[in-house]
Amino acid sequence: MASTTDRIMSLRAVRQLRRVRTFYAVGALMWAASTAWTGWQSPGSRQMWVSLLLLAIFAGLLLTASLWLQRLQGTGSAVPAHHAAPRRVVGARHVPA
Repeated sequence: MASTTDRIMSLRAVRQLRRVRTFYAVGALMWAASTAWTGWQSPGSRQMWVSLLLLAIFAGLLLTASLWLQRLQGTGSAVPAHHAAPRRVVGARHVPA
């Protein structure tokens, strides 16, 4: 059974990984556009290869963050844990004295 602290840390990690994944996605899109533009303007140049290298780095980071996020979301349940007994009113019973 996971402790409350583990669940809070897991929720924080998921939230942070979502932000990081968005950042890496934007970086990968930016470097893809830069690589395409540089490849169009001067194919085979050093700037194109550096841009391609940065695109590969951001794509790798995006893949890693996505896999970690998928693994963290897979371990948690969709329904929040309820530790207390449910409050059910079955009916008033009269206990003889």
